[in-house]
Amino acid sequence: MEEFIGGLWHRFITRAASRSHPAAAVRLAEMERSAGILFRALGGDPGLRVAPAAEVEHGARRNWLARLAHSGEKAALAARDAETLRLPAEIALFPDRTLNRDLYLWLIAQGAALPAAGLDADSWISANQQASTATLAAFPGFAARYRRLVAAVLAERPDPARLPADEAAAEQAIRQALAEPGSVTRLPAARRPPQPVALWLYPAPVAIDRRNNAADPTPAEQRESGKSADATDRRRQASREDMPDGRNGLILPFRAESLLSFAEYVKVNRSHEEGDDEDPVRAASEMEQVAVAQDSRDTASKVRFDLDLPSAAHDDIPLETGILLPEWDWKKQQLKPDMCRLDVLDPRDAEPCALPPRLIVPARRLRRQLEALTPARRWLKNQPDGQELDLDACVRAFTDRHSGHAASASGGYLSCERRERDLCCLVLADLSLSTDAWVSDEQRVIDVIRDSLWLFSEALGATGDPFGLYGFSSRRREHIRFHRIKDFDDRVDDRIRGRIQAIRPGFYTRMGAAIRHATQILARRPESLRLLLILSDGKPNDVDHYEGRYGIEDTRMSLHAARAQGLRPFCVTIDREGEAYLPHLFGPAGYSVLRKPEELPVHLPRLYARLTAG
Repeated sequence: MEEFIGGLWHRFITRAASRSHPAAAVRLAEMERSAGILFRALGGDPGLRVAPAAEVEHGARRNWLARLAHSGEKAALAARDAETLRLPAEIALFPDRTLNRDLYLWLIAQGAALPAAGLDADSWISANQQASTATLAAFPGFAARYRRLVAAVLAERPDPARLPADEAAAEQAIRQALAEPGSVTRLPAARRPPQPVALWLYPAPVAIDRRNNAADPTPAEQRESGKSADATDRRRQASREDMPDGRNGLILPFRAESLLSFAEYVKVNRSHEEGDDEDPVRAASEMEQVAVAQDSRDTASKVRFDLDLPSAAHDDIPLETGILLPEWDWKKQQLKPDMCRLDVLDPRDAEPCALPPRLIVPARRLRRQLEALTPARRWLKNQPDGQELDLDACVRAFTDRHSGHAASASGGYLSCERRERDLCCLVLADLSLSTDAWVSDEQRVIDVIRDSLWLFSEALGATGDPFGLYGFSSRRREHIRFHRIKDFDDRVDDRIRGRIQAIRPGFYTRMGAAIRHATQILARRPESLRLLLILSDGKPNDVDHYEGRYGIEDTRMSLHAARAQGLRPFCVTIDREGEAYLPHLFGPAGYSVLRKPEELPVHLPRLYARLTAG
């Protein structure tokens, strides 16, 4: 009964103290697609990704009801750094849903107008006002929306007359800066920080450095395999601490139930104990600041696996080794030559096999659909030579001769001509370890890719177009694996089907190097239309620094080089977040996102037919 009454009181006082309007809430997931499009349309950096912002403690004054309910201590502050635009996961500040949506649009416009390096603690107030001024000057259509938002925000902010003198001065300065952007250079000093300004972006929190550290004794692959992903992908404030050695134990000369109050004043090392529950993930999601230390103990949350390279006796057969490729350094804005080392591999112990029975009917149906693309034979008349006589031309020549007219100079033969399609296609499949994930109760991503390659190779046999099948994975820049499945000159037979059956997932996704090598293969083809079709399930990443903006920009530069060679790149992905970064890589019409991965085997041949129909 006591717990029941306590729960009722907690819900009652929390609702009473809340200043949000859940019925009018707008979520970032609803704005995800339009947010990226608007951000790039307003001149924002196209390489930035949009992600949810973390809730942080703002330290501003709260009313007595909020203090009683222990609510309102944290707020999700919009922020921007060199790689990410962070927006609140949900906006329910106003009772009008249209205003909440307009607030999202204004924050996106602010992020596009802010400097590329982000904000710092000293100049973020003036930078926000300059961004507001620039946005209103460049896009006058935002003026009416901005005035409505300012009026609604001021109505929600505390009354300066009820604040202490120092806080009232800061609040008056904020109100003036919102009404007249550019009129305030800095806020007056106050004991407490002011209430967060919903129309401004704040300096981004320091991100946890997840890159591989040479001083870290824990293998990077095990760290990658044992991590538990935060479902919201929110950025945390972080600080680095020295790992306690555990030699000096904490003596507790008091009752155990007082440990909680004592821990508020003493740093207590809480090691991670493995278990089946999700308490560590939930605890981390509630932390405002995360302390990170190097630990030599190996832990894993769910799955244990080893990403070490297999021995030569069990690895795939190397065909070419030591192929050196460049890589684009986004931070230095230069192409570094010979940065990556690529090996071309052939599947080991790939036994020839027939097409699986479950794919025979879909393959036959796709072949019939693609037969329309097959070039048809055509008879050309009045040719000087050919396989048969042109009877119409012979009759005309005989008639002209007997009527006294000069005979036609054209030929009297029929020639059969077959007009070939002057195109080829290279399919580059992502075979990284992420493709081992399950998309349904019966299929993994790698199974979907395998079925897609089977059906694609069977369907293209009806068109006669030359094509090649390749796969790639990587483990750092010195070991990039490029798997040969089918060369352009190979026939589709049981041997090729056996190679498709032998593909297996492993390692990481250094996409830029794989695209550069595929470009070299396609550049040697004589066809006029050369299509580079990429199958992927996520962003480019590797165990070293190749992640985030670095991997995106390197892949983008490799695609620029492919287009300069006359290639046409196109990406098919099952990554639901792909629309946030794929337009930056492939352009608005250069990619396709599949919401249902199991449709990829049938979708891929049809997509090829659409891309090459002209």
